[in-house]
Amino acid sequence: MNVLLSVGFVVTWSSGFIGAKLGAGEASAVTTLMWRFLPLALVLVVVAGRTCLRTLSARDLGRQAVVGALSQSGYLLTVYCAIQLGVSSGTTALIDGTQPLVAGALAGPLLRQYVTARQWLGLCLGVAGVAVVTTADATAVTGVAWWAYAIPFLGMLSLVAATFVESRSPTRVEPLAALTVHCATSAVVFTGLAVLVGGVEPPAAPSFWLAIAWLVGLSTFGGYGLYWLVLRRRGLTQVNTLMFLMAPVTAVWGALMFGEPFGVRTALGLGLGLAAVVVVQRGGRGRRPGADARGPSSVDSVPTSGSRERSSPPSPCT
Repeated sequence: MNVLLSVGFVVTWSSGFIGAKLGAGEASAVTTLMWRFLPLALVLVVVAGRTCLRTLSARDLGRQAVVGALSQSGYLLTVYCAIQLGVSSGTTALIDGTQPLVAGALAGPLLRQYVTARQWLGLCLGVAGVAVVTTADATAVTGVAWWAYAIPFLGMLSLVAATFVESRSPTRVEPLAALTVHCATSAVVFTGLAVLVGGVEPPAAPSFWLAIAWLVGLSTFGGYGLYWLVLRRRGLTQVNTLMFLMAPVTAVWGALMFGEPFGVRTALGLGLGLAAVVVVQRGGRGRRPGADARGPSSVDSVPTSGSRERSSPPSPCT
């Protein structure tokens, strides 16, 4: 059962990058994201409004809105824009997947937490993997501007910022409440952007609504729901290890479904990324008690302030 849950989690979470590719063929990134989040936010507000949302203080509500703007709005907009500009879904997933490594490296100078030499080595391996895959993608695909490959890095940094904002929170926020605030924030952001750029009206093509259903059903409810189920059954370390399988799964999926490039250099880069995961995970073993009681936005190398154990929901993004 645990194996099936893990496989389901990896597949549904990776489906977000594929769904972004599906939506990119029918509408702009802003239009797709608006119609992904607006109905979802309305449903969540109705479901959570009578219960957990009422327990949030104004400060917690504001903090979760900031986290949502960073971990969903900023992150997803860069993912969708990059894929719409021609960056392959696998490359985008790998660049975004370095977020826990970068967050772990920045934990030392920003939060004065100990980062081991092994974890720095893992970061270097992860960056090397990104460089190999990105250059392979740029060489194999024509007509994609060089600066398009910098866009996923902005999204990754947005996730890093969300991780550190959340890590400073002294209180635990219920997953449903956090998800509702995040999605409502994204709905407001993307609706506002759609109004500004004239992208409110959705395409009439059924394939657009298929992409929306894919993103909401598979990526948000499937990936997010299985995240928490696997987290409760197997723990945060196992979940974070599975998160790094998203890039190779997405790369293979994109190659089969969309004919995206997947050559020797891509496989080499993904291998370096997986090696980085192994190095970081082993480097984090044997550390202080409660090391696994951290927000899902980060791996074991990312600390959480405060002594209370808590978990915060990741971006259901993908």
